[in-house]
Amino acid sequence: MRLADKTMKMPRKVVQGPIRDKEKTKQKLLAAVGKILRVKGYSGLKVSKIAAVAGFDKKLIYEYFGSTEKLIDEYIRSQDYWSRLDQQPIEIDMSDGGQELSKMAIIAQYDRLKKNKELQKIILWGLSESKPILKKIADEREEVGEELFTAIDPHFGEEATRYRAITALLVSGAYYLNMYTGHNASKFCGIDLKTEAGRREIELAIEEIIDSAYEKRKNK
Repeated sequence: MRLADKTMKMPRKVVQGPIRDKEKTKQKLLAAVGKILRVKGYSGLKVSKIAAVAGFDKKLIYEYFGSTEKLIDEYIRSQDYWSRLDQQPIEIDMSDGGQELSKMAIIAQYDRLKKNKELQKIILWGLSESKPILKKIADEREEVGEELFTAIDPHFGEEATRYRAITALLVSGAYYLNMYTGHNASKFCGIDLKTEAGRREIELAIEEIIDSAYEKRKNK
């Protein structure tokens, strides 16, 4: 009887595993994609390699994501700045025609890309290969951008396309400067972009260009 009582008081053992903890397993598989991207690049994203790095059987990739492509697709979405921006409601006063929104969005993108080496790899991948996964993400970025421009275009009227062109140069410049200084020299046009002072100069330039575009429109 005493043995029975002792047994009854023992804590019940909870078996942890992929079936009981699906979300945790999914996150480990997604993290494995990021680790491979950092170390091996996109060429290393093979189903067997992802499974090995995550420490699971590769059949779980098909069970939880449907395919390797869908796993990679979900990972890219979780890292892509514009995809994440679309998922986060932002309340900003648009009475200025989107001036502050433009500065916030582009500077935040510039800052996020510096910190996210995996996202840099994804962008480089998109520039070097034509893949349905990457085209889909690019199309989704355009959709998010179109939502922003739809709110900003009325402020610029007939010059709306010109402001879109200015934004295109700023966004692509933010991409390039981060990837160039991340993989090659630290200086660009003599500005050391690996220092806070150097990066702040780029941020101030972004603000100045956007302010100038809005000021020009105001004076017309």
